[in-house]
Amino acid sequence: MADFLNLAMLICASVGSMAFGILAAYGILRTGFALMRPRQRRPAANPQTEPARVS
Repeated sequence: MADFLNLAMLICASVGSMAFGILAAYGILRTGFALMRPRQRRPAANPQTEPARVS
């Protein structure tokens, strides 16, 4: 019974550490790519156009 419990604990620890590693790598890569993403440039001012007057 103790050997089965040790095996179950080993399997659970292995799966848990792999899941943590994958989630940590995902977070690190997502942060890195977000920092490398080019920012959208906003126009300095929106010129207001007026309709042409015909007289």
